Amino acid sequence: MKLPRRTFLHLAAGAAALPTLLRVASAETYPSRPVHWIVSFAAGGPNDIVARIVGQYLSDHLGQQFVIENRTGAGGIVGMQSALSSAPDGYTIAFVGPNYAINPALYEKLPFDFIRDSVPVAGIMRLANVMEVNPALPANNVAEFIAYAKANPGKINFGSGGVGTSPHLSGELLKTMAGINVVHVPYRGTAPALADLLAGQVQVVFDNIPGSIGHIKTGKVRALGVTAPKRVAAIPEVPTIGETVPGYEVSIWYGIAAPRGTPPEIVGKLNQAVNAVLADPKLQARLAELGGELMPMTPAEFGKLAAEETEKWGKVIRAANIKAQ
Repeated sequence: MKLPRRTFLHLAAGAAALPTLLRVASAETYPSRPVHWIVSFAAGGPNDIVARIVGQYLSDHLGQQFVIENRTGAGGIVGMQSALSSAPDGYTIAFVGPNYAINPALYEKLPFDFIRDSVPVAGIMRLANVMEVNPALPANNVAEFIAYAKANPGKINFGSGGVGTSPHLSGELLKTMAGINVVHVPYRGTAPALADLLAGQVQVVFDNIPGSIGHIKTGKVRALGVTAPKRVAAIPEVPTIGETVPGYEVSIWYGIAAPRGTPPEIVGKLNQAVNAVLADPKLQARLAELGGELMPMTPAEFGKLAAEETEKWGKVIRAANIKAQ
């Protein structure tokens, strides 16, 4: 059957508009089932703690459960590869930290390009790392630790959540700036690193503050310094490392990304939901207890931050000639 030209053009226009209409309709009903939020580090670590807290607020706000999935390995590469290879429908999202800005310069070959293969969704918070030691170590502050390390070169082990993570580079930066020789021991997340710190298997750990603040406040570990440029309100008695080593600073940020191709309408709805829960005074108070500073952002602003951090850490890693082990 031959269609009249006008009818054909109307049908063609309708067909062209259909994908957009379907995306909009999908966004209006999103989420209609649980959302899987992949965290690339071990349960009980700082990434996991923050994701579970924020995830509960998102579940309440959107009426669907946000299921936290811990997929560990290779400094966060395993989990992010899994997230970015998922269907771009908004039902799999990824927890993002600075390691994804660090890894491109650290590894010669990655199974994904984070900037190219992801869609920025939202910022969550900024925070600092903390340098902490087993109480048996004879060092009560950063200056004493540096002196002890210089007197015992190569005999101190420092743990982190994995090669290329911000805690790892926090330790490497201190080694370089203070001229000390301590041995890095990478773990599949900071939770197991902390377990070995408590057991005395390693003497010092660098960790995002949320993962360690409980141990610090109960005295199970001794915090020597924070990596931020100023003291952290949650543990104001702990000085900055920069007070002892001028110019030392490492800042941490958390956010959310989705696989490339995720519809912008769904990205927008997720961004609005995240920013809405970040405005909740109860969540603000909870994250402040963990030493965090809220970081609500548009997707474009979070994407800009990730790109700038990738460039920054690339320069640091190349200058220091740091390689993945």
